[in-house]
Amino acid sequence: MKFSLIGSLLLCCLVACQSTTSESANHSSTNVATRVKTDDAHPGMVWIPGGTFTMGTDESEAYEQEKPAHGVKLDGFWMDATEVTNQQYQQFAEATGYLTVAERKPNWEEMKQQLPEGTPKPADDQLVAGALVFTPPAHPVATYDYSQWWTWTPGANWRHPQGPGSDISKHMNHPVVHIAFEDATAYCQWAGKRLPTEAEWEYAARGGNEQQRYAWGNDFRPQGKFMANTFQGQFPNNNSGEDGFTGTAPVSSFPANPYGLYDMIGNAWEWTSDWYDVDAYDGTQGKLVDNPEGPERSFNPQNPYAQERVTKGGSYLCALDYCVNYRPSARIGTAYDTGMSHTGFRCVQAAK
Repeated sequence: MKFSLIGSLLLCCLVACQSTTSESANHSSTNVATRVKTDDAHPGMVWIPGGTFTMGTDESEAYEQEKPAHGVKLDGFWMDATEVTNQQYQQFAEATGYLTVAERKPNWEEMKQQLPEGTPKPADDQLVAGALVFTPPAHPVATYDYSQWWTWTPGANWRHPQGPGSDISKHMNHPVVHIAFEDATAYCQWAGKRLPTEAEWEYAARGGNEQQRYAWGNDFRPQGKFMANTFQGQFPNNNSGEDGFTGTAPVSSFPANPYGLYDMIGNAWEWTSDWYDVDAYDGTQGKLVDNPEGPERSFNPQNPYAQERVTKGGSYLCALDYCVNYRPSARIGTAYDTGMSHTGFRCVQAAK
């Protein structure tokens, strides 16, 4: 079997991407003038002006956890123009000696809190540092079984994304991955920043146009041009790499949105600070919510034992024939202690 017991237990605590019907609506692009503001006090960041917008969606091809669409008011904030890179995370790790969750031996007492009562403890030789790595199968498989393309890999972490023998020496400008929630927050604190709320993230991704379906407009490939690093071909066994990449891409490889933000869609899923609750938007329709910080606890009936935070934006594994998570309103829950080979983050900073 591809999975050890520890890998199977971890897989129970994650949701990678949910399938749905493929896109069929004929959308037209909406052009928005680019407006990018930077300053020397916030290197590598762009200013996101405050305002109101419609968060979530009522579109038929969206997932139920994105509904209903509702009004949100936000103060302005600064946001990293790109996902945090391997080079940036290395600077943090070298300065602090920090070890990510994937670099530490799993703590059974913490793990069992996210598992059904009575789950047996794995053997000590299975409780080793590692992470889940995307491993495409050699042939088509049933897409409801995540274990067909996720492999528990001892020794996999942000420094060794594919496991022992792999490294990041030629990928220093790629987004750092295998990052758990606490790994992202540790970096943010070191940098004097924080993770965005889900509302801040979605508002920024929309680029000032709440009507557009993607971070750049309403056509997934305007005039045939790839706008984000996603999966082409047959998921999960055949990524054709038509967009130029079959894994993560260097940050800024695709056009920025009107705020000057790169890779808000695709490349790597991004952590937000919000707990994930599938019913978080219930009761919000017709209201204007002021600077929401998310629910007080995690709730996901499909993963009832996991403590999940919201991740946004999709990744290089989002495929047209499998899911529609490559939209600003899309949202999934990811167990807070889970880092995977398609999960990263970016930071924000309040106005000063």
